[in-house]
Amino acid sequence: MILEERIALMVRLGKYMANSNSEEVDFVIQKAHEHNKWFIPEFTKLAFANIAKNLLDEEKLRAWINHYHLDDNIVAHKVGIVMAGNIPLVGFHDFLCTFITGQKTIIKCSSKDDQLLPFLVKKLIEWDDRVSSLVSFADMLKDCEAYIATGSDNSSRYFEYYFGKYPSVIRKNRTSVAILSGEETDTQLASLADDVYLYFGLGCRNVTKILVPHEYNFIPLIKALSKYNYLADFSMYKNNYDYNLALLIMNNIKYMSNESVILIENETPFSPVSQLHYAYYDLQKPIQESIVEDKAIQCVVGNDFIPFGKAQTPGLFDYADGVDTMAFLLAL
Repeated sequence: MILEERIALMVRLGKYMANSNSEEVDFVIQKAHEHNKWFIPEFTKLAFANIAKNLLDEEKLRAWINHYHLDDNIVAHKVGIVMAGNIPLVGFHDFLCTFITGQKTIIKCSSKDDQLLPFLVKKLIEWDDRVSSLVSFADMLKDCEAYIATGSDNSSRYFEYYFGKYPSVIRKNRTSVAILSGEETDTQLASLADDVYLYFGLGCRNVTKILVPHEYNFIPLIKALSKYNYLADFSMYKNNYDYNLALLIMNNIKYMSNESVILIENETPFSPVSQLHYAYYDLQKPIQESIVEDKAIQCVVGNDFIPFGKAQTPGLFDYADGVDTMAFLLAL
């Protein structure tokens, strides 16, 4: 299969995914929800739409491919991918990179997200059965020439042990932060709510901590975050909210809350589901450099960084952990 054929398939897949109202797509989205209750249809449809718009748009796809000067002379390798499952189709970009470069890809899906990508690959095989020789799924990855593995800090140790002697990209826990000046508009704060709440805050690009100046007025922010109060209707999310609130009350820790999120002052960038950390900074001192260089930070949202509301709409050049997956594959 030549490069132009692979591009055509991805563009066709993008158009297919954009039509998330089809009965076939609705069925697999509902099936994924039954398998993993965190994957509510609203968020899975959003993931489909974002992939179609930002990763599989033909113009964007060709610009990305041209950046790497891809052609039909690339030597294919057997590449194993261990995918995370924290949000729907979180590993799609890795799959796209290996497919576009013509690698023979073996994928180990997370048990939390093992419905969506196999369904999409099956659809590709229906359109062109040669895809079956390029992409397959397995419960265990063996005899690959290179590996891409995404997981937690704990699982990364096992990945290093098993895959470290091969060319590999191994990713660990990441999260995202927002820097506020106190002069944000209501529209910007409402957009920030998307960065915090989409996918229940489980993604590495979700904002789990905000940095605010001293004397910051939290009231407009809390009002804006109320946009997602309906998430409290989901029992798994509400259980986390009630549990974290109870812990804070029992330990006499100061907090602020609405019906769906709890704000506490905490320097740690990682916060549990339903909780948002905040810390103060001095307007007269630069904080940007230390934030950008923090290896635990996936992205930074703010006026001088990623625009509010755009954290969960990564493009083709937004590589996880800042590691260029295409460059890695082309250097094999």
